Amino acid sequence: MLVFLWTLPTTLIGLAAGLLWILLGAKVRISHGVVEVHGGRMATCMLQLGGFAAMALGHVIIGCSPSVLDQLRTHEHVHVKQAERWGILFIPAYLLAGLWQLSRGRHAYYDHPFEREAFAAERAEGFACDQKGVE
Repeated sequence: MLVFLWTLPTTLIGLAAGLLWILLGAKVRISHGVVEVHGGRMATCMLQLGGFAAMALGHVIIGCSPSVLDQLRTHEHVHVKQAERWGILFIPAYLLAGLWQLSRGRHAYYDHPFEREAFAAERAEGFACDQKGVE
């Protein structure tokens, strides 16, 4: 219960964004303990303007489509766990870490420590899936 309270400010931002998406035609589902919002008119804008297919804000994940959410679930759930760790500081920490990478001449997204953790989880899951297929 405490983790939900600690994460609540970031989740409320996610719920507000999700509500806007719903008003623009998106659908909602609960999956793996988080609210997932997908589709609608904002989905195209996400890819064209922002260049991203999904994002997590607390216990809310917004994505372009159900299949994108399924594909990126491991990655986005790492961000949910990060929001649980960082609480109200998650968004400022995420933004500052990206700016820090830029100031060091690195890529704001691919060198971002939060993203590197999420990519590592994806790789580990892919390896686990590959191993299951071999057995």
